Amino acid sequence: MAEILIFNASPRAPRSNSRLYAEIFTKVCRIKTEYFNITKTNHIELCGKVNGFSDLLFVFPLYADGIPATLLNFLKSLETNPPGEKPVISVLVNCGFLEPSQNDTAVEMIRLFCRQNGYRFGSALEIGGGEALPATPFMRLTARKIKKLAECITAGKHRILHTTMPLPKRLFVKASVSYWVNYGKKSGISEEEMRTLRIEGK
Repeated sequence: MAEILIFNASPRAPRSNSRLYAEIFTKVCRIKTEYFNITKTNHIELCGKVNGFSDLLFVFPLYADGIPATLLNFLKSLETNPPGEKPVISVLVNCGFLEPSQNDTAVEMIRLFCRQNGYRFGSALEIGGGEALPATPFMRLTARKIKKLAECITAGKHRILHTTMPLPKRLFVKASVSYWVNYGKKSGISEEEMRTLRIEGK
């Protein structure tokens, strides 16, 4: 039976945007899904759950132009504890950059894992501006693409999808700077301090 197992590989999974994107996927997907957060202590348990699922979807944010350590460490466990029947692996990755293509390397890392370990790579949705999206009206555009991702996975007609906020880059950067300046103020850090390398010792 076709069923999708969703693993949230965000380092802050319970309160992450990845959780929100996974919830949307679950709501729009026409087949059964099961959702779990990857933690430091549940790798073997999750490896055991992979058996019996036709598809495995990793949902995670971009970290340093690649996959987060949370996912990297889990993949090491999955490599040494493979399921009897290997599912098709798909990806839903989001980044803070406006350009979805910033996620390309992370997707290629998962594709390489699949190739080296005998899994079929399925679909991917690369989201740009993923950190800010939930607080904007553009979230509806993202939800549509998540629905398209679900359709691609369930139909077995795999594609690489992209979405981002339809904003000029200059406006996006301006809004981003304003966000981080205000975020810094909440922690007692001025804009001038944020532009230096001396924040760590504050």
